[in-house]
Amino acid sequence: MKNSRKYLVVVLLFFATFSYSQSWEGYFSYLNISEIFYANDKIYATADNSIFSYDAQTQEIQTITTIDGLSGDIISTFHYSTNYQLLIIGYENGLIEIFNEATQEALRVVDIINKATIPPDNKQINHFYEYQDELYISTNYGISVYRLDNLEFGDTFYIGNIGNQIPVKQTAVYNNTIYANCGNNEGIKSIALSNPNLIDYQQWFSAVSGEFIFLASSDGQLIVTSNAGVTFRLNDNNSLTQLVVNSEPPVDVYFSNDYFVTTLEASLKIYDTNFNLISTLSLPTEYQGLLSCSIINENQIFIGTKNNVTLGKSGFGILKTNLSNGGVFEEIHPDGPLLNNIFSIEEFNQNLWILSGGYSQFYNFSGGMKRTGISRYINNEWQNIPYDTISAQVQEPYYLSHMSVDPFDTSVFYVGSYSSGLIKFSSEGIGPLFDSTNSTLDQFANTYNLTLANTFDNSGNLWVLNGRVENPLNKYANGQWTSYDFTSLIPDPTDNLGFSDIIVNQDKIFIGSYFFGLIGYDINQGASSVRGLSGEDTANLPSDYIKALAFDKNNVLWIGTYKGLRVLYNTTNFFTEEVLTTSPIIILEDGLPKELLELQFITKIIVDGSNNKWVSTADSGVFYLSADGQNTIYHFTEDNSPLPSNTVTTMVQNENNGKIYFGTNRGLVAFYAGGSSPSNSLDEAYAYPNPVRPGFNLTIDKVKIKNLSDNVNIKITDVTGNLVAEAQSNTNLRFKGYNLEIDGGTAYWNGKNLANRTVASGVYVVLISDLDNLETKVLKIMLIRQ
Repeated sequence: MKNSRKYLVVVLLFFATFSYSQSWEGYFSYLNISEIFYANDKIYATADNSIFSYDAQTQEIQTITTIDGLSGDIISTFHYSTNYQLLIIGYENGLIEIFNEATQEALRVVDIINKATIPPDNKQINHFYEYQDELYISTNYGISVYRLDNLEFGDTFYIGNIGNQIPVKQTAVYNNTIYANCGNNEGIKSIALSNPNLIDYQQWFSAVSGEFIFLASSDGQLIVTSNAGVTFRLNDNNSLTQLVVNSEPPVDVYFSNDYFVTTLEASLKIYDTNFNLISTLSLPTEYQGLLSCSIINENQIFIGTKNNVTLGKSGFGILKTNLSNGGVFEEIHPDGPLLNNIFSIEEFNQNLWILSGGYSQFYNFSGGMKRTGISRYINNEWQNIPYDTISAQVQEPYYLSHMSVDPFDTSVFYVGSYSSGLIKFSSEGIGPLFDSTNSTLDQFANTYNLTLANTFDNSGNLWVLNGRVENPLNKYANGQWTSYDFTSLIPDPTDNLGFSDIIVNQDKIFIGSYFFGLIGYDINQGASSVRGLSGEDTANLPSDYIKALAFDKNNVLWIGTYKGLRVLYNTTNFFTEEVLTTSPIIILEDGLPKELLELQFITKIIVDGSNNKWVSTADSGVFYLSADGQNTIYHFTEDNSPLPSNTVTTMVQNENNGKIYFGTNRGLVAFYAGGSSPSNSLDEAYAYPNPVRPGFNLTIDKVKIKNLSDNVNIKITDVTGNLVAEAQSNTNLRFKGYNLEIDGGTAYWNGKNLANRTVASGVYVVLISDLDNLETKVLKIMLIRQ
């Protein structure tokens, strides 16, 4: 029964992986390397929650991410089993995944993560050691044995001095004895593998006392490295022979049949197996302080680099050099953004701009990253601007949080610093920095320019919010700045910690605030028009902390708060109506009325071309809702999708193809949702694939009719005029089970007729009529069946 269940898990994950690769893409950072491993004629490296491999012969790089079935959690260690051709991945939360590169199947092993008797903090996987058919798993609670021949757990060893759980950093087998490098100052412990009572902690012998950072066996030797950086040989009588003394504790130690290598902050010390120093490899200044690990394969040296968030430096992936010419370094890593921690994204014409700085959900500096760069994905290529490049032109560009791209010149974009002001980027360079000296962006406490959300309106004016000042709303137009006073609503600016979102709708500006709910401003009426909508009793808001705003195609304002979702139907009279109140969306769940997304911290709302809503949350993933919110079309989480985390900080969608990007605290992924925003006319309407060839899966992939206008009727007939299928906008909506369905500017046909039978091979005529302006378009589709 147990084997049957494991087989079922593998099969399910296999199909999920196949599905992901069809509908999802990953955009992960591969610069922060924690571990490197050589096996299977490849170099493998872990980068946060992903893995990539490098073939030294072909220079081919392959990635393994959540798109391939990985969990998205932070990887703590990994191992490649040459005997079983399996990649075994351990995580900080105790999860283990076994990935088969040949079949692209991922098996999740949840025994440790689900073990109730082990505290969550003790479940981290620290190290794998393969011996014969068994895998010794070092964890923060002890050692577990996992059999690779049948993929089942064996015994678990709790080897603290009183049988308690203690951290084990590594294990190694030497002379038929297993050695464990224990934490909590319990030193190196050992026991003969032939001992029938391995699970008895009293049978484990304390070989060496003290605290060690490294333990390994190779070339007939067992070595340990102390916290002080001294490496010893552990002799058969458990005495220590000093081998290497470093001037500083190493960040990593590597030991093989050919070399012993210590990785220091700025250099590598390379020894032969007799511990004679062969070479000292000093790295250039730009790499110093970023080294994380290293290995040597034949004559080639591979050095892992890591991020240094404090200094605002990203890693460089793997640095490749060789023993004979150690002064030349080649960077090896897949392309990607600087960091995986995504705070905000902008999209324009299929190009992306990404920021990772930010601040906490309560507008504290402590929740953000002070020194970060900017990542851009332009014409399918990554262009990263490191923090050092920005700070060389602009003083203290801290906590980069929000940006807007000039819709009339996409080479120009503006980035808000939650500390220093607003920075302009263009083809001419970086700057100027707009702050209190050259703009209306006032300072808080005579120190900080807390620049927050910003956006362009349809006329090309840039609207910028500034925190904790009397004039928080600012406009930049034609080189001139104007600010707007909110003291009639917020007498003491420090009472409102910040502003989360801003949208411009027909000369009306709506703003989400931290403490004053929804704020509206009529541009034409001036300061007297500032109005706030707040309070549970008066406005029916579950929280005055509003994080996300979006107008749908019916001019209804969707409001995402710290504790749930509301809609405001009467936005036209927002500034004139005496009494305004928001409404929850009530759905039926198991026959009982329930508030949609009750108590959810909503981070972003996007309205797509079909007027459906994407809603991201701080801890529950992403919801895709029907236009009225009554149906949940998708609910993506880290458990049922490639989302690397349920903490989805932001989203953005390409209106032309429906592709939606989810930014999380552990990486960026995209989902091909289909659909698109309607076009202004039918001039560019077309169908694809065309012809539809044998082998195309009509049921799943469907024929798509693109570039439709907002309100159309579509008839599909055969060449003799017989009606095959028909649909109308706002009636035959997608996800409702129709054979021909319309999603915004795109229609989908599954190849079935009115009798729900798949049509025969032939030519089919598509008659499209715009019901508003009487425009028509005729297309033809050739369908070839086997």
